[in-house]
Parts: sequence; structure tokens; C-alpha cells
Amino acid sequence: MVAIGGPTATGKTALSVALAKRFGGEIISADSMQIYQGLDVGTAKVTPEEMQGVPHHLVGFLAPEQAFSVADFTTLAGKTITQLTAQGKLPLVVGGTGLYITSLLNGIGFTPEKVDPAIRQELQARLQAEGSQALYAELAAVDPGYAAKVHPNNTPRVIRALELYRATGRKMSAEREAARPAEKPYRSLCLCLTCRDRTLLYQRIDTRCDRMMQSGILEEAKLVYDHRDTYRTAAQAIGYKEFFPYFEGTADLESCLAHLKQASRNYAKRQLTWFRRQTDAVWLYLEDGNLEQQAAEQTEAFLAENNA
Repeated sequence: MVAIGGPTATGKTALSVALAKRFGGEIISADSMQIYQGLDVGTAKVTPEEMQGVPHHLVGFLAPEQAFSVADFTTLAGKTITQLTAQGKLPLVVGGTGLYITSLLNGIGFTPEKVDPAIRQELQARLQAEGSQALYAELAAVDPGYAAKVHPNNTPRVIRALELYRATGRKMSAEREAARPAEKPYRSLCLCLTCRDRTLLYQRIDTRCDRMMQSGILEEAKLVYDHRDTYRTAAQAIGYKEFFPYFEGTADLESCLAHLKQASRNYAKRQLTWFRRQTDAVWLYLEDGNLEQQAAEQTEAFLAENNA
């Protein structure tokens, strides 16, 4: 199996489609927001034109009201990989959600935990009343190791860790360590895309944000804003929450767009940090050119070695 990761706006979609067509593959999306139906522009969801006839899995299959965890992803992606391999097709796992890709490649197991509705309700109420920083502070106090790996605004992960601790007394950091197997479950090649010059990456992000404005992100953001109590994951996502002040009449559109660009650049930095932890990743740089040829050569060598 081939994985393609890296920060936003680096061309993962186009490269994955080219490789799928070249090697007879299908694509499994590893994006925690592109799973949702009706949220297309703000998540930079692959379009039918961009797919070029290549089947894509785990895209737009879930209602925005539904929660979706890394455990859900590894389960569904694992089943899809098994099916594609049995059909003689090359699975390509593609996306910018580093937690999804590294958990899948490293075979980190997740034991489903029954959520105590009372604990979830209490944490959600506290989030509304005190904000995400209060929950993050509690996590840092009970599980500093895991808190160091989670962004303070990633409230779904913060809440899941607090639920685990309150319900069982177990720390998420210890759970993750215990879940890592001695051997990785897949023979995999991990390609990561980025720019040597951070300025170029930021320019590409700004251009993407401008295109999103032209493509109707504001209408999607208004939909999320109007359903923010039920679209809980989307309401926390970059691409939507930055426009909430505009709908509330507390900021103009230009400043919200600037905030979106800055939030996207900050997210790209976090993505880079995460994917750098995947020590066996092969990094491809946009400035070097011939990305498709470089990736194809890496894939050919990987397949030849594993089919020998």
C-alpha cells in the first residue's frame, strides 16, 4: 500500500490520481473532514473532475451530525485495503490528517470505549461555558504526555481523552503506547509532499483560500454556523469557524478571510511536524519538479521489492 501525506495545498490529490491511473490503484481518503456529506468547498474535497474516473473511498459518506474517530478510520480503511488487495488493486491512502495515516501505517489498535453520556454532556457543557482552553488545561493536568501532542483547539481529541480518564482512570498516552504492535501491519511506502521554501507553501495556501471564496465557501460556512450545535466537528474545523464572526456581525469579511489564511498556515506547520515523526517517509519537494516521475520511481521500486 502507498500512503501520500503532507501539509495542505501541496498537490496530494493530483499526485495520487496520477499514481492510481499509472499503477491500477484506488484511493482511500485520510482526511477527517472530507468524510462529511455536503461540506465540499471548505474541506477541499476532491471533485468528480479531479478524480478522473479513479474510485475514491471514505469521501462524503457521513452526515455532518455524526462523530468519526481515528478508530473508525483505521477500521474502515483496513477493510477497504483488504478488499482492494484481494482484487489485485493498489490501495493509495491519501490525505493531510497525520493521525489517521500514521495510526494506520503503524497498526495502532484502538479499543472501542462506550461513552458515558453524562460525562460527554458535562464536558460539552463546560466547553460551551468556559471554552476549549479550560478543557485542555484539565487534560494537561491529568495526562501531560498526551496533551503535549494535541493542539489545544482540537476539542474532539481533548474531550475523548478526558472521557477515557474520567470513566476508567486510564491515560490516553498510556493507551496509545500499549496499542502499538511489535510489527507494522502493512508493507507500505509513505510519500510526503512539501516545499523547501515555507514562503512558497504559504503562497499556495493563500491562493487556495482565495479560490475557496470564489467557489462558495461562505455559503457552506453559513450552513455550518446555522447548525453549529449539531455539526460539532465541522463547527470546530478550519475553513468554517473563521467566518462565524462575520455572521455574528463582529468582523468584516476581509478580516475573516485573513484569519482563515493564517489558521491554514498554522495548520500546515502542525501537519509538517506530525508527518516528520513518520521516520520512514520519503519526502518530495515541489520546487524540485517532476513530482509524478519521482513518486512513480519510488512506487515502482517499492512494488518490485515487495513482489519479488
